[in-house]
Parts: sequence; C-alpha cells; structure tokens
Amino acid sequence: MKKSTKVIAMMMIGIFLCMLDTTVMNIALPAIQTGLNTDLTHLSWALNIYTVLFASLAIPLGRLADVWGRGRMYLIGLGLFGIGSLTSGLSLSVGLLITGRAIQSIGAAIVFPASMTIGIQSVALSRHTGVIASLGVMQGLAAALGPTIGGAVTQFWGWRGIFLINVPLVAVALCGCIAWLSWRHPSHGQVKLDLGGSALVMTTLLALTLVLVKGNDWGWTSRVVLSLGVTSALTLIAFVWMEAHVSAPMVPLALFKDRQFKRCGVSDRVIRGLYGGTISLDAEFLHESSK
Repeated sequence: MKKSTKVIAMMMIGIFLCMLDTTVMNIALPAIQTGLNTDLTHLSWALNIYTVLFASLAIPLGRLADVWGRGRMYLIGLGLFGIGSLTSGLSLSVGLLITGRAIQSIGAAIVFPASMTIGIQSVALSRHTGVIASLGVMQGLAAALGPTIGGAVTQFWGWRGIFLINVPLVAVALCGCIAWLSWRHPSHGQVKLDLGGSALVMTTLLALTLVLVKGNDWGWTSRVVLSLGVTSALTLIAFVWMEAHVSAPMVPLALFKDRQFKRCGVSDRVIRGLYGGTISLDAEFLHESSK
C-alpha cells in the first residue's frame, strides 16, 4: 500500500470521528439524562458546546496549523479529541460531560480543516478531486450514521460507549500519523490570524445559544436574556465590520456577492436547522412515548 493511501486513511478516520460526534449523542440523550440524573436543559449544553466551539474555532485553528505545521497540529488535535472522548465517557456529572465535549470540539476544530489539506497535499494534482470526494463522502456518511451508531452502541454497551469507542480509533490514527506523516515545516511565509474576528464570532454564538437554551427558564423578557440578545447582535455587527476592514478576514465578505454561494448557504442552513432540531427532539419524544 502506498504511503499516500495510508495518510489519506488516517485523515478519513479523523474526519469520520469529528463528524460522527456532531450527531452520535442525540439519540442517547434520554439514557444520558437518566444516567447523570440531570434535565434536558442542562444536558443540551453538551450538544451545543461541541457545535459552537467547532464552528467558531475551525478557521482560526486551521490558519494556526499553516504556521506551526499541519502534521504537528493534527496530532495535537487527535490527542485533544481522544482526551475529550475519554473524559466524556467517564464523566460522573453533566458538568464534566460538558467539559469533555468542549475538549473534543477543540480537537475536532484542529483535525477537520487540517485533514483535508494534508490529504490533498499527499497526492499528485491529478488525484486531488478523488481525495476531496473521498473525504467529503466520509464527512457526510459519519454525520448521517451518527444517530444509528449512537443508538446501537447505547443499546448494547450503554451511553458511555458512544464516547469511549473513539479512544481506540484515535490511538490507531495517532500511531499511523506518527509513522507516515511528513514533518517538514511549511515554507509559504507568514500566515495572518484573524483573532479579533474569531473572538467576536465566538461571543456571538455563545450569547445566542444561551438565549435559545435558557430563554424559557430565565424568561424571554428578563434582563439577562435581553442583554445576551443585544450582545449577540452587537458582536455580530462588529464582526461584519471587522471582516470588511482586516487584511486576512476569517470570512471574506466577497463570498456573499456570489448568488450561488448565498443560495447554497440558505438551503444548507434550512436543512441543517430542520434536521438538527427534529433529531434532538425525536429521541426525547420517543423515550417519553414508550413509558
């Protein structure tokens, strides 16, 4: 087997694990809720923290990998993902579970962008399309199979298994990466990081998520919820302004002038919103209906 094929296989493991854990927990929510003796409101943060940190850190950490070396950062990302998975699987409280999921998401935010670049650079130009397609299929397959895998593992090994099953796969990927990845430092010059944009988008997402998750408990017209809503709106405006004025924006605003990009973006948000909302509630609904 060629070295490039082995490298791509390791990248596929990384992408599969990162995307699997965006949906694998959903079907296990009732079991986790019972096991940790918590409510769905608090438990939902274990879902939300993964998505929020993953989304807001993927681009800046991907840029950081360009500076420090993608191979090194990929190993760090896999290590963090494995530690987060172990912490989540062994957690005895919802707070520790949320902490484990946060560590997982930081690792995923490193692994996901780096894996595509490493995979592409490991083959000749003529094979780039095939590598992109393979990694893309693995991404979609993992997200689609997440609920099925989560349900099967929870039924036979308990909810902790959906996190602990990641650990041996991470170990395999780490060993493969150490053996086959190139450790040559990138030589394409300095890469600028949009730290301000990253901080603003994280603040926007965290404030908005707090409003959506805790708004019903705190009261939609309470001072805390209104303050968080205003904070989310102001930081979003500040983010857009900053992206228009920095030399290396996290999100180039010129993309939004492309009609096809806008249509795809809107369609993707609608589909993911409907899918994510229903899959989270379906498990709880079916669990309550079976009582």
